[in-house]
Amino acid sequence: MRPARFALHRPTSLREALALKAEFGDAATFHAGGTELLVALKARVLHYDHVIDIKQVDELRDIRILDDGTLSIGSLATHHVIANDPLVQQLIPGYAHLSEHVANIRVRVAGTLGGVLCFAEPHADAPTMLCALDARIVLASATGQRTVSSRQFHVGEFATAREDDELLVSIDVPPQLPSDKSAYRSFGHTERPAVGVAAVWSPQGPQRLRLWVGAIVAVPGPLSGAQEAAESLPPDAPFEEVWQALEPVITADAEKIDAHDDLHGGADYKRHLITVLAQRALQECMK
Repeated sequence: MRPARFALHRPTSLREALALKAEFGDAATFHAGGTELLVALKARVLHYDHVIDIKQVDELRDIRILDDGTLSIGSLATHHVIANDPLVQQLIPGYAHLSEHVANIRVRVAGTLGGVLCFAEPHADAPTMLCALDARIVLASATGQRTVSSRQFHVGEFATAREDDELLVSIDVPPQLPSDKSAYRSFGHTERPAVGVAAVWSPQGPQRLRLWVGAIVAVPGPLSGAQEAAESLPPDAPFEEVWQALEPVITADAEKIDAHDDLHGGADYKRHLITVLAQRALQECMK
C-alpha cells in the first residue's frame, strides 16, 4: 500500500526545519532515516499533510567531543556510522558493538539513532544501553532548547517526552572513566530483541554497576537490587565471585518485572533471558 499524499519539505538547516514545524504544527512530522516512519505511513497507521525531510541538515550528523568531555552524537548519525566511528569505538566500545548488530545492514545504513529513539518502539536496542550510560537527549524547537535524561525520555509504548514541535538534536553521553566498561547483550527470534540487557561496570571510586533491561516491557528499567548489591562487593573481585553474589539478586529483580506472553516469547521465558543476558554482559565488562 502507498502512503496518502503529502507535501515534502527539504530544509538544509536546523533553524529552517524548526520553522517549518512551527508553521504546519500537528499536520507535519520530521523524517530522518525512515525505517520506522515510512512503514507506518505506507500502512496508513499514521498520516501527515507535510513531511519535513531533515536528511540534508548536516549539523545533525556530527559525532564530537564537547568541552567537558561529553560525547555528543548527532541525531542523524546512522547505526552504521556510529558503529564505525573512532570516537565511539574508543570511548564507549560497548555501544559501538550494539550499533554493529542492530537489525540488518539495510536498517543500520539508513536508520538513525534519533529516529529510533523518537519512534519509541519497545523492542529496540539503543534505549536500554543509553539509559545504562546515563545519556542525555537534547531537544530543540523554534522557541528554544532543553535536555531530558534518557531515563525519562521514553514514557510508554511509542511515546516519549518529546513535545510535538521539538526535534531531537543530539544524544550526549557523559564522560566515562578509563576503567569503565560497558556491554549489551540481547536475544530474539526476529530482528527485534525479545529482551536486551545493558551493563556498565565502574570498578573504581566508588565501585558501581548500572544494569538496565529493555524490550521485555514498554520502557527500559533498572535492575535495582543488583545495582545496590554490587556496591558492597569486594574491590577487584573476580567475575565468578561477582556473579555468584549477583545471580540470585538479578533473578529476583527479573521476577518483579510485569512481563507478558507475546510473539517474542512467554513471560517466564523472557524473565529467564534477563539472567542469562545479564551474565553475558557483565562477563564482557569484566574481561
